[in-house]
Amino acid sequence: MRSISTKLILAFLSIGIVSIVMIAVTATWNTRAEFIRFLSDQSQTDMVDVLLTYHAQNGSWAGVESVSSNPPHEHGPGPNRRPPPAFTLADESGVVIFSNGRYRRGDRLSTTDLEAGTPIMENGNAIGIFVPLRTTYQGQPRELEFIQRINTTLLYGALIGAASALVLGIFLSRAITRPIRELTSATHAVAEGDLSQQVTVHSDDELGELAQAFNKMSAELSRSVNARKQMTADIAHELRTPLSLIIGHAEAVHDGVLPPTKENFEIVREEATRLEHLVNDLRTLSLADAGELAINLQTIEPERLIQEVFSLYQFEAQKKNISLEMEIATSLPVIEVDPGRMTQVLTNIMDNALRHTPDGGKIIISTKQTGENVKFVIQDSGPGLPTEELDRIFERFYRTDSARQREGGGSGLGLAIAKSIVRAHGGQLSAESEDGKGLRIVIALPRSPNPAR
Repeated sequence: MRSISTKLILAFLSIGIVSIVMIAVTATWNTRAEFIRFLSDQSQTDMVDVLLTYHAQNGSWAGVESVSSNPPHEHGPGPNRRPPPAFTLADESGVVIFSNGRYRRGDRLSTTDLEAGTPIMENGNAIGIFVPLRTTYQGQPRELEFIQRINTTLLYGALIGAASALVLGIFLSRAITRPIRELTSATHAVAEGDLSQQVTVHSDDELGELAQAFNKMSAELSRSVNARKQMTADIAHELRTPLSLIIGHAEAVHDGVLPPTKENFEIVREEATRLEHLVNDLRTLSLADAGELAINLQTIEPERLIQEVFSLYQFEAQKKNISLEMEIATSLPVIEVDPGRMTQVLTNIMDNALRHTPDGGKIIISTKQTGENVKFVIQDSGPGLPTEELDRIFERFYRTDSARQREGGGSGLGLAIAKSIVRAHGGQLSAESEDGKGLRIVIALPRSPNPAR
């Protein structure tokens, strides 16, 4: 199988050869035709001058046929002498005086020949009409030799052009296929497991865009694989903690180290419940990743979701001495969502907000319409996050050192689940914050295409 480089070389060479051959043939043909036309025109001009001289010397056209049978020396000496052109000489009224062609003396020229003729002028008066006859001109040896030299020069030029096309084709094909070869090599390396491959971007054309896309794909693939490895390690760690406590307490009670009291069994139950929640969260994420998360859409008013979540957390906020406020814009359009899933999103965000809002802080739940979207906003007065960590809070098991420790009770999956559910609804989930100024989570959902309430 030929490589693309060989195909490009052959393509460049073929185009070059075809173009050069066409140019050479056209130039050869036109050169010969134009040269013969030039000689013919020159011969006719010379004959007109000869006829004019004859009439001036003789005062009439009597015996003019001698000019045709015995041409003057201006037409060339010896073997290179050009014969006079075939012509018809007529008087000013178009009556033939002499012709070495199809006319006879005394015939009248046709209108077409009269229009093609050249008047012979003497002292401002027309003394005759010179009409050249169309004949095939074969050329003299020196003239044919000149044409042959021109054709040879064109042939050498064509050969040089073909060689240049070959050299240029080799150079251009290698330059064009170099990025492709690099991409091929990098692709094979990625296929063998080396995800650190990055190729050099040589240009801003389609190949440059392809190289940039490959680099982005390679980087994203590497990040995804590393994230999955980290997630696997995190899952193993998260499962190990409750399992260790359950097994440890069960063995201790079994061996008599701990008494079979309600308190010890409660610890086992709590850890089992924690383990169950973690498994359920992981299952939800796996279904979302596979596009199989069940979403039962219903038309609902946004304020109903806000009021339900507000009621759920009002008492818990009071226990923690946190002010919980609700702000609902007027005339909100309805939305199509799965109420259960969307409540899960809001409760996950609220759990995160309550966990990180200090005693005496404040949480505001609000909703408003922005363009074609309905936005739900949960703003807390916690420590906030630096800008570089905002996008990462939606990653699985991600925790910041200052605000998201395991001891706080979170599994590190709540916001990741929230983002998956919002995406399944065709919405967007984003975070806004400044370090030390709280965290603001924004849910943007499309309004219902059917505005009827």
